Amino acid sequence: MAKMLAARLHELGAPMSVDTIDVPTPRPTDVLVRVKACGIVPNMANVINNWPTWYPHQPLPQLPAIFGLDPAGVVEAVGEAVLNTKPGDRVYVSPLRSCGSCQVCRGGELSRCRYFTLNGYFSTSRDGQRIFDLYPYGGFAEYMTAPQHAIVNIPDNMTFEQAGKLGYIGTSYGALKNAAAAPGQVALIDGVTGTLGVASTLLALASGVSRVLGTGRNEELLKRVKELAPDRIEVMRLGEGSTGEWAKSRTGGEGADFVISALGAKAPVETMLDSMQGVRRGGRVVNVGGVADRLPVDVKWLMDEQVQLIGSNWFTTAQGQEVADMVATGALDLSYLITKPYPLAEVNEAISGRVTDRDGGFSNYVVIP
Repeated sequence: MAKMLAARLHELGAPMSVDTIDVPTPRPTDVLVRVKACGIVPNMANVINNWPTWYPHQPLPQLPAIFGLDPAGVVEAVGEAVLNTKPGDRVYVSPLRSCGSCQVCRGGELSRCRYFTLNGYFSTSRDGQRIFDLYPYGGFAEYMTAPQHAIVNIPDNMTFEQAGKLGYIGTSYGALKNAAAAPGQVALIDGVTGTLGVASTLLALASGVSRVLGTGRNEELLKRVKELAPDRIEVMRLGEGSTGEWAKSRTGGEGADFVISALGAKAPVETMLDSMQGVRRGGRVVNVGGVADRLPVDVKWLMDEQVQLIGSNWFTTAQGQEVADMVATGALDLSYLITKPYPLAEVNEAISGRVTDRDGGFSNYVVIP
C-alpha cells in the first residue's frame, strides 16, 4: 500500500501528531484528492479542545481522527462509477456528508438529513460516527477520499489557498440565499468583521444588494470592512447605541430587508435580539453565526411584523459551484484574503495562531500537506 502523512488527533486537548498511514482507495462513486491546501476555521481550536463539553449532542469522530474541514486540491483518481470528475481536475471538497438515501437526501437537501455531518469536523447527529466511518479522512492529510457529489470545480484564477476558505464563504452564500437577497435591497450584517461577516458583505454586494449596514466590536476591522466599498457600506461599533435603531435610522424608518446574524457562539444574545429589531416588516433574520445561548424571542412580534427567523447551516455543492463561478467571472474578488500558510508539520501552531489572530475575517490560515 502507498503511504501518506496525516495529522491526527489522538486525545482531546492534546496536540495533533503527524503519522504515516495508508493512502485510501476510492470506492466506485468516490474520488481520491491530493490535498494542496486546507483551511483552518476559526472554531477549530474549540472543537478539538472544548466541543464535547459545550455540545455533547454534536459528536466528534472517534479518535485517532483526521480533522480539516476545507480541503482543496487535485483529483488523483476516481472510482469506476464516477462520470464527470476526472484526474487532474482542480477541486474543492465540500465536507457535507449525509446518508444519501432518505427522503430529504433524495430531494437534494442533504443538510436536512438526520445524519448531517461535516467531515473533518463534527456531526450534528448522535449517529454521526457511521458517516465518519465511511469517510474518515479530513483535509489535514496528503490524500483524502470523498463522494463525487461533494466536488466543486475551482477556476484557474482561484488559488488552492483561497479555495481553502470556500467553506465559510459558501456558508455565507447559503445564508444570503435563505435571506432571499436581491438587487436593490439593504442588508444588516451583525458581526460584519468576522469570517462569515466579511464574506457575507462581499457576496451581498456581488449579488446586487445596494447597501450593507454592518456592526462589529473592533474599530480597526470596521474601517477595513468599509474600505471594501466605501459608497455602499456603513458600519457601527457595537456598544455605541442600538443596532436596531441605527438600522432604522439609515433606512428612513423602514429597516433592512434582511439581517444576517454572523455573531460567534459566545456572543451575548442581547446583541442578536437588538439587531433583529432592525429588520423591516416582512423581512428575514438569518442566523448563521451560531449564537449558542437560548434566545428569548417575542413570537407575537414575529407574527405581527411577519418576520421570518431562519437557521442556516452550510450550503449545497451547487451553491459552492456558484461561488466558484463568481470568482471565475470576476464577480467575486478574493484578493481581500490574507493567506497565512503552514506546513503539515506545524498544524498545531497554525490552529493556535488562528485563535489569537487580529485580522478577523480577512485572515486565511491554511495547512499545506
